[in-house]
Amino acid sequence: MSANGYPPAPAAYPHHDVLDAAPWAIARPRQRYWLHGLLLLATLLTTTLVGAEMARCFALGVPFDADLGGYARMWHDPRFLLDGLPFSLTLLSILMAHEMGHYVTARYYNVDVTLPFFLPAPTPIGTLGAFIRIRSAILSKRILFDIGIGGPLAGFALLVGPLAAGVSMSKIVPGIGSHGDMIFGTPLLLRLVEMLIWHGYSAADIYLHPVARGAWVGVLATALNLLPIGQLDGGHILYAFLGERTKWLSRIFVVVLLVMGIFVAYSWLVWAVLMIFFGMRHPAIVDPSPIGRTRSWLGLVALIILILSFTAAPIRTAGP
Repeated sequence: MSANGYPPAPAAYPHHDVLDAAPWAIARPRQRYWLHGLLLLATLLTTTLVGAEMARCFALGVPFDADLGGYARMWHDPRFLLDGLPFSLTLLSILMAHEMGHYVTARYYNVDVTLPFFLPAPTPIGTLGAFIRIRSAILSKRILFDIGIGGPLAGFALLVGPLAAGVSMSKIVPGIGSHGDMIFGTPLLLRLVEMLIWHGYSAADIYLHPVARGAWVGVLATALNLLPIGQLDGGHILYAFLGERTKWLSRIFVVVLLVMGIFVAYSWLVWAVLMIFFGMRHPAIVDPSPIGRTRSWLGLVALIILILSFTAAPIRTAGP
């Protein structure tokens, strides 16, 4: 879901005011536009299938329980996919904004970067997210910070409008939030919007419209990416402030995720394992120059966005 794959930076940093990518990164491999387009179309299909089931359940006022039935219904009545577009287009727009925030910032600094890779999957949200891959070294903490924060800022700015619109189109179904096989958490941002639009109602009584649910997934993706761990956006932002000390903090935060996975929601165990095997390493950046006051304030903004977007149990299964 975030910028990954930074190659190691060189051991020396000869010029403190360098703001460009390494000069050896000028020759860039060709973009595989066909692959990016194919993955985007496949993700549009899988998320639209999920969205169509969400729309059906919303119309009936029954809990949404993701299943694979939509894949069979698609062949018998393709028109039912139209009902899934509000969810899928909302979600993909937010994910695209997030990744293009990284992409545009990286290209501004002449960093070699791929277009977004979307990941279709038969999951309860129809996707595993999206990511870009950076293919050249980054020598400056300021560039690292700007690329890292560009995605969350762009994605968050885009999701606020659909979230408010989706909540306004939602409806009251007493106890709906605690029924069904899957129970979705309520991040602080969503609860604040709900309190403004549905004042006096409990979150458990508000049945979110598919547009709001698509924005909810965008909020979840923002929170996950801002976790201050290794290769995640939050890890890059923290590295710009603390340098090599970040790797010890990353390990502490992974331990926290493991504890949350045991006592709060099992999904954190999966996320912690993924971080241990794929997301802990962070390339060293030898850059003694400070990131500046403006970026320090933006770092505080990123922390506020994380607090607004985070929920201890995003998705949990119903049970005793």
